[in-house]
Amino acid sequence: MRMVALDLGGKKTSYCEVSKGTVIQRITVSELESLRPLLGPEQPPARVAIEACREAWHVHDRLVEWGNQPVLVDTTRRQRVGIGEHGRKNDRIDAEKLARALEEGRLPQAHVLSPHRRELRDILGVRSALVETRARMTTTIRGLVRERGGKIPSCETENFARRVRSRKLAPEIAELIEPLLALVESTDPKITATDEQLAGLCAQEPIVAALTTTPGVGTVVAACFVSVIDDAKRFHRAHQVESYVGLVPKENSSGRGKRRSLRPATRAGP
Repeated sequence: MRMVALDLGGKKTSYCEVSKGTVIQRITVSELESLRPLLGPEQPPARVAIEACREAWHVHDRLVEWGNQPVLVDTTRRQRVGIGEHGRKNDRIDAEKLARALEEGRLPQAHVLSPHRRELRDILGVRSALVETRARMTTTIRGLVRERGGKIPSCETENFARRVRSRKLAPEIAELIEPLLALVESTDPKITATDEQLAGLCAQEPIVAALTTTPGVGTVVAACFVSVIDDAKRFHRAHQVESYVGLVPKENSSGRGKRRSLRPATRAGP
C-alpha cells in the first residue's frame, strides 16, 4: 500500500509520498479536490497521514470515500516524528516527516471521533459561543447602567432583557444600551433553538441520560463529556480518563516522587 502524508494548511496543502524511505512524489495544492488524481477512487489505495485538526474530519471522510486509509496524527506528540525540529515552518518538510514516520510505523495516532459525536461537539460549540456572547453583553449593560447611577436587579439570564425593559431608566441610559439590549434579545431565541437541537441529539445517546442521573450533572455537561470521550473502550481504566480530561493531574518531581500538580494540566488530544 502506498504511504502518503498531507500537511494541511489554510491556503495550501502539501502532499508527500514515500516508498522504501525515498520520496517519490511531492505536490502542493490549494484545495483537497486537486488531489483526486493522486488519491481518488481510480488510484491504488494509500495510507494517508494527516495531523488532527478541525479540517481533518472533512479530509478524513473524503479520503475514506476515495478508498484510502487515513491516519490521524496526535499533534500533542508531533515532535516525536521530528516535526518542527528543523527550526522553521516548512509544510514540505513536515509532510515528508509524517510520510516517513507512517512508513516506519512510529506515528502517534489520534482518536477519530464518530460522526454523531462530531455533530454533538459542533452544536455544543455553537451554543457555547452564543451563551458567551449573551453573558458578555449583559455584563456590559449592567456596568454601563451602574456607571450612571442605575441598577438592574439580579435575575435569570433568560429574563434579563425583559427585566431591563421594565426598569424606568433615564432616556440617555436607555439610548446608550439599546444596541446591546437588542443583541441580547436576538440571541435568546437562537440559544433556545440550539438547546432544542442539542436535546434531539442527546435523545439518541442513552449514555447522556445515564450521566445526568449523577448529582450536579446536566444535559450540557453530560453531552460535553460524551463528545470528548466518544468511545470509552479506548481507555483501559478510569485514571486514564481522568488524566485525558485533566481532572487529576500529577507531576513527577525530582527527589520528591509523585504529587498532585499545583497547576492545571491536561493530556487531552486535539
